[in-house]
Amino acid sequence: MTVALMWEARAVEGRGEELIDWAKGQVLEPEPVRRETFRAPQDRVLVITWWDAAYDAAVPELPEPDAALVTRAVHRWRFEAV
Repeated sequence: MTVALMWEARAVEGRGEELIDWAKGQVLEPEPVRRETFRAPQDRVLVITWWDAAYDAAVPELPEPDAALVTRAVHRWRFEAV
């Protein structure tokens, strides 16, 4: 089974590139099967990781960045392939 974790944060205005660099620098052990990072207007950053695991498996997730870098708590979602 494949489970995908989505992590989305909104950087403080003008700090989107810094948030992207921070997210890309986070090491997940073990590594996911696949990992992609996206950006959107308003300095939003989205990271999706794919894992060969059950929906409720304990897999590593990106942590919360420093509160001074983001405007709100990180949003997280978990999906399974259908």
